[in-house]
Amino acid sequence: MGHVQNRILTTAAKASTVARSTLPQFPPKDALFTRRKLPSTAFVPETWASIQPPPPSALSAFAHRIGLPSVLDTNEIILQACTHPSFLRPYRRQYPDAPAPETNAQLAPLGNALMGLFASEYLHAKYPYLPTRVLKAAVTAHVGPLTCASVAQEMGATPLLRWHRTVRALPKTPTDPGLLHSDAMASIPRSIAALIYQRRSLLSARQFVHSYFLSRQVDLRAMLKFSNPKKALLEMVDKFGRERPKSRLLKETGRFTNSPVFVVGIYSGADQLGEGFGSSLRMAEYRAAEDALQRVYLTRTPDHLIQLPTSTFPVGLGDVFRTDAPEGKYTAPSLVMSEIMYLSSGKRKPLRIYGVETGKEQTPA
Repeated sequence: MGHVQNRILTTAAKASTVARSTLPQFPPKDALFTRRKLPSTAFVPETWASIQPPPPSALSAFAHRIGLPSVLDTNEIILQACTHPSFLRPYRRQYPDAPAPETNAQLAPLGNALMGLFASEYLHAKYPYLPTRVLKAAVTAHVGPLTCASVAQEMGATPLLRWHRTVRALPKTPTDPGLLHSDAMASIPRSIAALIYQRRSLLSARQFVHSYFLSRQVDLRAMLKFSNPKKALLEMVDKFGRERPKSRLLKETGRFTNSPVFVVGIYSGADQLGEGFGSSLRMAEYRAAEDALQRVYLTRTPDHLIQLPTSTFPVGLGDVFRTDAPEGKYTAPSLVMSEIMYLSSGKRKPLRIYGVETGKEQTPA
């Protein structure tokens, strides 16, 4: 056996996408040539091994592992969902005369739109007071590219992915590095959501997204950032027609030591809005105002009271344009107060806040 044959066998043994049943067929015809008849393009064993289809057993095991053997009923469908459009470049280079394989070029955008729809309506119904920017960040955290890539890895789709790190016509920049492996991996869950929608129904696709994505715990408190929470709290209290907030010192210890601790509460009339602690009165008041804002913005709707607008779509098989099933019922919830955007108009107005120790009004600088 020559050097080329040994190199091909070594590469095929290391590649996880090459089936063992193809090993007796080595070396391929593309690697064999004589000196009189040289190949038009150089044969690269790594490229040849990367474009080989995964074994049928791996495709079938993937469909059963994620619980969708009835939807992903053929290996061709699974292979299409795991084939990124960038895979066509090395495939056509290796087999210029062969028909191009089917990719998820049309499935991934459809699945991305569906996942964004399901995440937006669910988070908006669950957190009705969440600001718009934070809502967008929460949707990205639940169904964004990095989350989709992570879910695809947990599904075990890494050895099934077929892609190629394409080089764009323009030079790469730090802000535009080209196609990444995570971007290609993210196309697999999106394509599966689109296949469920086409072969089953919109509600089935929504159930898939809720089970694999929206059931994850995401810390939304870290997404709420305030440059001046006391001013934002004052704007919010005025908009709700409540009494202006006042800060009260609840507890303290070690005032004259090098490590004091103060506990401050913010009240609107007799109702306590928030509470915070710190090594200084200013820090404790800042955290108390931040806690009060988070309590309002992160107000949750009970799960049994959440109603989603997509419940109005028919429940029959097929997409919403082809099925003739009856529509579901939906009762729109009551509108809540719009979000508070401090200095959103770009005009600075003098606001008045209350001090901690004296309780007198102070004008911020």
